[in-house]
Amino acid sequence: MSNTLLRYCRFGEPESTLELITEPLLPRKANTLRVRMRLAPVNASDLIPITGAYGHRLSPPQVAGYEGVGVVTEAPEEYAHLRGKRVLPLRGQGTWQAFVDCPAELAVPVPDDISDEQAARAWINPLAATVMLKSFPPTGKRVLVTAAGSECAQLLGQWALRSGARDVIGVYRSSVHADKLLRLGIAPVAHQDMQAIVHAAQRADVVYEAVGGKLANTLLSHLPETAHFVSYGALSGQPFNMQNRAARLHWFHMRHSLATMNAAAWQTEFQVIWALLRQTPLCDVTLFPFQQWQSAIAHYKTAGKVRKPMLDFTAH
Repeated sequence: MSNTLLRYCRFGEPESTLELITEPLLPRKANTLRVRMRLAPVNASDLIPITGAYGHRLSPPQVAGYEGVGVVTEAPEEYAHLRGKRVLPLRGQGTWQAFVDCPAELAVPVPDDISDEQAARAWINPLAATVMLKSFPPTGKRVLVTAAGSECAQLLGQWALRSGARDVIGVYRSSVHADKLLRLGIAPVAHQDMQAIVHAAQRADVVYEAVGGKLANTLLSHLPETAHFVSYGALSGQPFNMQNRAARLHWFHMRHSLATMNAAAWQTEFQVIWALLRQTPLCDVTLFPFQQWQSAIAHYKTAGKVRKPMLDFTAH
């Protein structure tokens, strides 16, 4: 039996460094599940490592992709009940391949009432959002999120309100996101409206920030000293000045939380996530057959996109 996968053997732009390869399937290792993939989303967290941004802790060759959903085809006897069931095959091999082997204890069973489209993106953004909200609680506070057109920021905003935040302001880049943010209960502010951003910063108690650069500098220079500034990304590719601030600065890296999370705690986190996702509107998806991966990446990079691109391994 063969496996088709997207691999990169050097760092660079994903469109030029990823290669679609077919090779024989190796024997499954003990204590792992073999999963036939169904869907895998395209996220910033999938593409950024390919560029070499994390080259200090990641070395090619690597199979791309971090999350997705599939069906178990092989399992150790202890996990025989999962054969034929949908799981999230996480924290093992890269997910942009037809078959993924993952540690059996870390594979997350998918409830029957959760769709493939929901399940495929239930890790990177939802877990980051829940852990950040737990680590830096928004209850009773004024919250500001940046990159508000992104799914992670919208989850942070919605779940902060559900956790009792006084209000949530979302700084967005493309105007196509403004109406949706309003529907979600998030007050939209355009990234070029510096007067409104400064005013929001002066009143904010917690900022969940994913852009970096000029926007982060503006926020930090106007936040009150009692505020918490949580940096969890730098989508602009630009650093910010950590000295020009009064607010308390925090760095959030999901890998640090995972390092202290055992298998039981990991599975418990997803019981929380499933409950939240059942009540949370997610953006619509556009499916791309796996062989059309270039088109999926191009869609992801389209300015003002409102649909999540996903690789579809079931399309022929």
